[in-house]
Amino acid sequence: MKARVYKSTGSWYILKDETGKQFNGRIKGVFKIGDITSTNPLAVGDWVDAEMENEKEDSVIITSIYDRENYITRTSPHRKVQHHIIAANLDQALLFATLKEPRTSQGFIDRFLVTAEAYHIPAILVFNKADLYRKKETDKYAHLESVYSDIGYRVELISVKEHKGIEAVRDILQNKTTLISGHSGVGKSTFINAVFPEMALRTQEVSEWSGKGMHTTTFAEMFDLPDGGRIIDTPGIRELGLVGITRQELSHYFPEMRKVLNDCQFNNCLHMNEPGCAVKAAVSNDTIDIDRYVSYCTILDSIDEKDY
Repeated sequence: MKARVYKSTGSWYILKDETGKQFNGRIKGVFKIGDITSTNPLAVGDWVDAEMENEKEDSVIITSIYDRENYITRTSPHRKVQHHIIAANLDQALLFATLKEPRTSQGFIDRFLVTAEAYHIPAILVFNKADLYRKKETDKYAHLESVYSDIGYRVELISVKEHKGIEAVRDILQNKTTLISGHSGVGKSTFINAVFPEMALRTQEVSEWSGKGMHTTTFAEMFDLPDGGRIIDTPGIRELGLVGITRQELSHYFPEMRKVLNDCQFNNCLHMNEPGCAVKAAVSNDTIDIDRYVSYCTILDSIDEKDY
């Protein structure tokens, strides 16, 4: 039978077949997927073939995996050269961010967007906790909304606490498979509880001592939405390591840079110290946001060519 992976706990997988019936699955023997260097052979969202093992227990053996349309990864915490596939076969990725309690840095947002661009996954930014914003945060949001909208990203401002703006985000999720991501404490689970109360994900207060939030989800897990579509809830990601992106490729994953790359004097321009650089010219005349350029430089600096 054909089935989809809804949850992975390391050795066992929760699957659903095309009728929605749930099974417990395990991999048959050694499971190789080409030359892939991920720490997990299967990810939430994968389509697989499975054979019945025990009908009474609804347990199956996973025999093969279908080709992925796309996937999104993070670096393995144990081996930087390897990566862990967070989820596969996505229609879109939705990043929850906050400007207060905890503050999501623009650098983190940009790393997420670069990853989504690299894996051809449309990305949407949702800024939560608007009820906490004062003038400083309101001005900051207006600037970020302008920057990201101009590049072509959809940006939404919501307050789950005050139930503002959340219907627009609910509509975005309908009939799509959506990865929902962001630091712990930004309100992903609270949002899901508010919009889809029947799903009742666990929530946890932001840890006061760290301001980064506590981990409320330990494994990525997919949930069916009552109106159609699926969401994949992910562990609160503290750091999104970029995998398989070379220094030369990086600028291609910044849409505003992509527009001017052909105008650079050198076709191998890294947009740092080279003469005749169209990207640096665009930064100088404010057509590329200076903070986006700083993010680019920071990410470029973190890419070690030896890893690839």
